[in-house]
Amino acid sequence: MDLINIILNSIKNITFTSIIDMLVVTYIFYKIYMLIKETRAEQLLKGIILIVFLIPISNILNLTMLNWLLTKTITIGVLSIVIIFQPEIRRVLEQLGRTSFLDKTFMEDDEKLEKTVTEIAAATESLSRGKTGALMIIEQQTGLQDIANTGIKLDAEISAALLENIFVTNTPLHDGATIIRNDRILSAGCILPLTSSRDINKKLGTRHRAAIGMSESSDAIVIIVSEETGTISLAVNGALTRNYDGAKLKIILKKIILKRIQKKSPIREHVKRWIGKIRKDN
Repeated sequence: MDLINIILNSIKNITFTSIIDMLVVTYIFYKIYMLIKETRAEQLLKGIILIVFLIPISNILNLTMLNWLLTKTITIGVLSIVIIFQPEIRRVLEQLGRTSFLDKTFMEDDEKLEKTVTEIAAATESLSRGKTGALMIIEQQTGLQDIANTGIKLDAEISAALLENIFVTNTPLHDGATIIRNDRILSAGCILPLTSSRDINKKLGTRHRAAIGMSESSDAIVIIVSEETGTISLAVNGALTRNYDGAKLKIILKKIILKRIQKKSPIREHVKRWIGKIRKDN
């Protein structure tokens, strides 16, 4: 009865502020779980939750040794988590830091978007036909200046001809990655981090592993052309999809970019439609 009374009193004392507080905390935990879902950290989180439940149980049952061991495990575990899961923690913080208030993409201009993806798709298809290996990164919300600094700065207007020329075999820049920011080629010959995932196809080479690694640590769109087969692949959010052609690549690039713009700035989209409606009425 005491437990029931406690529950009833707790329900009676719930205020509107308390509800908001609970919803915010629930949302935070949900977002944290979604960020670590299907990573090594997910299994660790399950272990921590189990230990947290066992500590009060061991205390109630007077299991002194077990309680001491679990308490020490939690204390030491916090430091261990930071050391062992540094890549995952960094990725989570980077994703949380992608603000929806500042849009760093250039894609508000439909003409620039169309021209940029057309040039990229044309260059990619040409490189594919010639079986010329290529690695192109389209920067989005996550800044890639640290990656760009590992290569040669170009800051050139994007064009299919220039992209093709960058990846010509046996030229100084052909082995590295090219960073595309807005409608310009920022730098070429850049060095990328390799993925540490063990689940990828063993037949994939360094270029594909670097592409997956880049897409895991940022929200960039990474385009890969295989030097052996000429196959066009796309790496986004740590996932690799293959067998694109120029037309299909152009469509999917526009979809990904526009989807992220709309997700980041729904207010801007509403304003844009509102202005378009006013122009139409006039």
